[in-house]
Amino acid sequence: MERNRAMIVVILLIAEVPAKGHILDVCATCHSNANCDDKSEGSGKVCNCKYGFVGNGRTFCQDKDECQIDANQICGQHTTCQNTYGSYYCTCLAGYSPSNDMAVFIPNDGTHCQDNDECRIAGSCGAGAQCRNLEGSFDCSCQLGYQVHNGVEPFHPPRDKASCKVVDCGQPASVEDTVLLSVTGTTYSSVATFVCDEGFVWRSGDNSSVCGADGLWKGPNMVCEEIRCGPPLTLPHTNLRWDGTSRPGSVVLYECMDGFYQMSGNNISTCLLSGQWGEVSVKCKAKCGPIPLLAQTEVMWHNRSVVIYRCVDGYHSWRGSYASVCGSSGVWLRATLRCIEIKPPVNHLSVLNEKCLHWRAEKYEEDEEVYKVTYIGSRDYERSFHDRGKRCLSSKADQLELCLNLLPVTNYSISISALSSRFTATISTNTSLTVPPAPVVYYREFETPVPTLRLRRSPNTLDPISLYQVFVLPVEEIMMFDCSSPVSSDISIKIKSSTEYITAQIDVGHVRTDMNFTVGDGLYYGGFFNAPLENGRNYYIILRAVSQWKSALKSSCVLWAKVRGTSYVLRVSSLSAAAAIGLVVLVILVGYSFNWFFKRT
Repeated sequence: MERNRAMIVVILLIAEVPAKGHILDVCATCHSNANCDDKSEGSGKVCNCKYGFVGNGRTFCQDKDECQIDANQICGQHTTCQNTYGSYYCTCLAGYSPSNDMAVFIPNDGTHCQDNDECRIAGSCGAGAQCRNLEGSFDCSCQLGYQVHNGVEPFHPPRDKASCKVVDCGQPASVEDTVLLSVTGTTYSSVATFVCDEGFVWRSGDNSSVCGADGLWKGPNMVCEEIRCGPPLTLPHTNLRWDGTSRPGSVVLYECMDGFYQMSGNNISTCLLSGQWGEVSVKCKAKCGPIPLLAQTEVMWHNRSVVIYRCVDGYHSWRGSYASVCGSSGVWLRATLRCIEIKPPVNHLSVLNEKCLHWRAEKYEEDEEVYKVTYIGSRDYERSFHDRGKRCLSSKADQLELCLNLLPVTNYSISISALSSRFTATISTNTSLTVPPAPVVYYREFETPVPTLRLRRSPNTLDPISLYQVFVLPVEEIMMFDCSSPVSSDISIKIKSSTEYITAQIDVGHVRTDMNFTVGDGLYYGGFFNAPLENGRNYYIILRAVSQWKSALKSSCVLWAKVRGTSYVLRVSSLSAAAAIGLVVLVILVGYSFNWFFKRT
């Protein structure tokens, strides 16, 4: 065989040698399934079999069977290979589909077979079933409330012919001494409700039955017992009239014993379907006879079992109970009320120094008395204001004093109650206006006739200040300033000095948290003209805080600034020594800030 092949090759080579003087046309000799291509080194032409064929390109080119190679290698996973004349094609196995959605493909463009998700198709498994996708396939199982029919789980519907069928428990079975009240159905999770038969009462257990996933009813486990009320209750001082039966509808009549009477309530009880006797509330009271009498008292109200007393005119109660009660034994439980001659336990009541209460205690025994003091304060000018307080004091003394924390400029009503004697005395008092706190400022000295002063004031300040006034005092040798000079918002009222003057007045309602005030800016503040300061003159600037309530006025002053810086002696006089001393202290404190300030209007 090898020798024959060698001879054929030699013959072919001889045949290819052209006769001397002739040029061979290689392309004319190519096989019909071959292409005539240029040689790679450029020396001529050569015949090559086309794609899908194998051979020498001239005498033969036969079909190449690509599918001889494993289909997984030539077409990819989950495929089959089909050879064609000069080519081949691929298809996907059942349960898979090509990624290019074509029925056949050649994987030279990256096409591959991918798993089909059969569960995306609604109803793949049928009613009551849930689908599970598998590689190249799927299977099914029944949902809760369904059972597999004609097969076992999991199943494949086309292959196994199985399906899911709804669970049906059928009609619920009857239970002893019960009656079926209602049923919602016979399929899974349906509920049947039972009640006890007539003449029976539900004592324990569950009265419902549920259709389970296994097709069986679960429950009920209720226990019904025949209704019996048992012996009726006994009540004090009664005889029962009863026939001895305790079935529903049986009746017991209660009657009071001799020597007693029915004071209130119903006296009939009936055996109910619940197995209990109906409520009976009859009350029998003994007949105690004539009502008892107490010294210095009179009867305010009574019936056959209770007497209420009160003290006669000129006497008041002093401990003890007010009522006599007819006891169950037929004897009166007497009241212990003591009535004594009226003497006010609290008298000579007065208020000293606008805060301390003084009174005299009139006591009938040496026991310690407990006093309760309450006070309520209000202000005519501040409708929303209310001040309330309470104090207690225990003492054996005859003269008593109690000091309270009363607020200024307030109308108070004060009550003192002696608790054991049940006596209350009341007094009213008004607290007066106090001197306002002196405003604390940053003291400064200026070389300009238009100085700007700054004040800071706490936003939470609660003080009695009504307004602020700014005074300008030209420095002229020894000077006198009276802080208690006339205080008024009326600009028609002049201050007594011909040189000092009010340059600004600011209502406290316009004072907020930060304010720069320029002396001599030529504007009006509260009706007062802030006149420019004269060049070359020296001034003191004084700030006065004013409290005003009705006709009462109080004020305090502080040295705020010095203009031009000329050193002169400032002397302060006042209508009262206290006011003068206060101003001196304020001057000493110049330069310390307590966060007070006002706002220009």
